[in-house]
Amino acid sequence: MKILVLYSGELGKKVIQNLINPGNFCVSCGELCNHCRQARKSYANLIVGIHEFPQDLPTFIEDPEQYMPQKLPECDLILAIGIHPDLLIALPDVVKKTKAKAVIAPSEDSKKTPAGVLEQLKKELEAIGVEFEGPKPFCALEKTGKPVIDAFVDLGFGKPVLRIEMSPDGKMFIGAGVLRDAPCGSTWFVAKKLGWTDTVEYKETISGAHHSYPCTASMDKDPQLGDTILHKAGYIIREAVEDAMECAKKEKARLSAVCGDEISSSSF
Repeated sequence: MKILVLYSGELGKKVIQNLINPGNFCVSCGELCNHCRQARKSYANLIVGIHEFPQDLPTFIEDPEQYMPQKLPECDLILAIGIHPDLLIALPDVVKKTKAKAVIAPSEDSKKTPAGVLEQLKKELEAIGVEFEGPKPFCALEKTGKPVIDAFVDLGFGKPVLRIEMSPDGKMFIGAGVLRDAPCGSTWFVAKKLGWTDTVEYKETISGAHHSYPCTASMDKDPQLGDTILHKAGYIIREAVEDAMECAKKEKARLSAVCGDEISSSSF
């Protein structure tokens, strides 16, 4: 897969760094860092181009072409992150030039990335046979049967999926592993913060870690969600942890049925 990243703002920077996974990307743990991300593969070789648009563009852009880079590489997937609405509308032309097969344009702020613009872009791209997803927020992205976008999710980016280990009595998290990361990279930080904390306080632990990473989603109420996109992102990671906790409990019950009381001395 060849990925072209067109972005403006902090989220785009985080996504690029998460794809590349350099040693200095996540510094949220400070001196307590145990380099938990080192085992995760870097996908720097998949990125064929990166272009950052300035954040101080005019409110209305009559000629998007003048702001587009002159040379763009051929690619399979375009990640259009936080870019000006008028530049989003111009993406079908970029798709034709780059021969892209898919576009992901996440919405972290409904004022900067209006739903109407995303809907128009979706119609235009799908009309020419190009896959499109506009997840709100980016960490809501799931597999939908679209081959290129699903392949991106299969790399390990999208709606978070974790593996949880709990103490035998279920009162403490021993640790957590990341099976699928939020595109911004926050899932690793949340997983790290869960270790050796009380399970009854999981909501507070998750919320604190998610906010301090920090999440870059908007705090303004989104008319489609009826809530802020930041809160939506928080609910997504909380549900991911809850799903992992439930899986851990089911696995313990399954092993208990097979091994009997011997399993009580093991952790899950």
